[in-house]
Amino acid sequence: MIDLTKLKAPGWQRVVGELTTPAGDDRAFLTKLTVILGQVTAARQTVLFSFDASAGDGAGEARALLGWTSEGGVESPLSEERVERRREVASAVRSAGASGQTRVYGLEDDDGLYTDEKPGYVVAACVPRKEQGGAVQVIAMVLDHRSRQALQTTLALVEVLLGYTHSHALTQALRRATASSAALDLATRLIASINQAPGFKGACMQLVNDLARQLGLDRVALGWVRGVGRSSGVVRVVAISDTEQIDRRMEMVRKIERAMDECLDQEQAVLHPAPPEDEDMALSQAITHEHRALAAGDAQLRVASVPLRDGDEIVGVLTVERSGDESALDARLVEWLQAAMDLVTPVLRVRRSDDRMLAVRAWGSLMRGGAWLVGPKHTAWKLAGLALLAVVLVVTFVRVPYRVEAPFELQARVQRVLSAPFAGVIDSLGEGIEKGAQVRAGDVVLRMRTTELELALQQAITQRLQAQTRADDAMESGDAFEQQQALQEVAAAQAQIDLLTHRLERAVIRSPIDGVIVDGDLERRIGSTVTLGEPLAVVARIDDLEVVGRVDDRDISYIEDHMRGLLARKSRPSERIPMVIERIVPLAKPVDGANVFEIRGAIDFEALDREEAEALRRGLRPGMEGLAKLDTGERTIAWILSRRVRDTLRMWLWW
Repeated sequence: MIDLTKLKAPGWQRVVGELTTPAGDDRAFLTKLTVILGQVTAARQTVLFSFDASAGDGAGEARALLGWTSEGGVESPLSEERVERRREVASAVRSAGASGQTRVYGLEDDDGLYTDEKPGYVVAACVPRKEQGGAVQVIAMVLDHRSRQALQTTLALVEVLLGYTHSHALTQALRRATASSAALDLATRLIASINQAPGFKGACMQLVNDLARQLGLDRVALGWVRGVGRSSGVVRVVAISDTEQIDRRMEMVRKIERAMDECLDQEQAVLHPAPPEDEDMALSQAITHEHRALAAGDAQLRVASVPLRDGDEIVGVLTVERSGDESALDARLVEWLQAAMDLVTPVLRVRRSDDRMLAVRAWGSLMRGGAWLVGPKHTAWKLAGLALLAVVLVVTFVRVPYRVEAPFELQARVQRVLSAPFAGVIDSLGEGIEKGAQVRAGDVVLRMRTTELELALQQAITQRLQAQTRADDAMESGDAFEQQQALQEVAAAQAQIDLLTHRLERAVIRSPIDGVIVDGDLERRIGSTVTLGEPLAVVARIDDLEVVGRVDDRDISYIEDHMRGLLARKSRPSERIPMVIERIVPLAKPVDGANVFEIRGAIDFEALDREEAEALRRGLRPGMEGLAKLDTGERTIAWILSRRVRDTLRMWLWW
């Protein structure tokens, strides 16, 4: 039997009391457990390791977190060189961490020589946990040599003390449940309050005022992150309790914003003065320089900041101040406040999104979707890079139809110009004749005034009768010379009669074809004088139109006979009409400062169904203009975009 009273260990009541006292977090409890294990087992050194058990087969890395010795106390962080017999200890830790059980290994002399003094043992104890996989904590104890029974007793004590880990876990779970319940109650009241406030700014003012009143805080300030990403964003104060207008030129506002930036940079809650390590390890190690500067004017003032999280993104910071002792604003209140704000923050973000312009909201939605796709950092640049890459790939490899543009005009294939048959005066028009009237071949379009012609005809007839009478008299008298001269006058008079008769016949201008009068305002020209050959009207067949286009000299090499394309009229730019090229006029001419070739084509009615073709025939008119796009085959987008530039460079460089 071993007399345990001789063990150099603290009293069990104090040990149990320390282990059952609630710790701030898991790190503080493990520190306490490491120290107690070292004291109870009378270890030369006790080290807390973190072991990655996910590697399997004990191949994970063991990293020392802190160490304890009876002479030096707790040392955190602990360098690898400070671990006694670190090679053997690391091997034992990996074995215990991989198996999840306590391992005991005997140490051998470093020099391999035989001595009376025994080197001792390494005990590696795996801390119990609920979750499987990931990092586990292993406490390694370097013990002096002792008997087998004493070693068994030591192992039993280690197993018993490790069992208090379950008590700590239950205590933490109860604490979290209590805090969650309180935080949920607070968050419910805050959400109900801010939902009644108008706008995002009103919701923020309602939030800070309610927090200050319900928690008895001296001042509550809320800041929102501006900028792309939490790493590059800055915090700007949007609401301070009991303050209507915020002047950022005030030193107090600047100090609050610097404290918020300090919390944003660390991405965790910050409390000044910092709590001890055994209460909350994270808060105790946080940087509090700007918070200390904010509380510099009041020795009793305590300042805390908590990040406002929406999922994995920090969108703002809440800073609270309260005067008093340590219990006025402690780690537990900060944890409770953090839990409540985690529930309230998504509601605030929705209110802010509702207040923004549609374009800004669309950009925000794009960034959130892009962050899911490419990650939360530098999202805009990554999306721009992906878009640029996609554009380059599409431009380089995707082939699209290359269409040459050509302005066009619809002209009638068959049209006749009615001109003045002689110089004279327009007397009258045919029945129903006007611009746009439909006529048939032979219909009277207009009549020229023939009074002078009729008088001249009567005079010519009289002259012919007189000359014929003289010729007859000369023949009876036997005067051959007089007869010959009279007969010549008869022939001249007859020629004049024929000419005047022809002119009288041409004085009635008739339509040479069936068609429509498309040009010539004849009604206004009644009684006006016209010259020989002057155009008076144009009659055209509007049911047979051709397309007359103009192709630039730089594009004519891509145009061929029987090539197809599409037309778009100015009157109906959304309608596409199929066409086919019939011929290319092989002579260029300058038009509007450009050298162009004329192409002539026809509308492809066969490509349309019957109803569409009939409707199109009724809607087309000569003189309509628009733009034709002629299909020249498929090319890559890069070729299409760079063709003009390449041709210009080749002309400049003679390439």
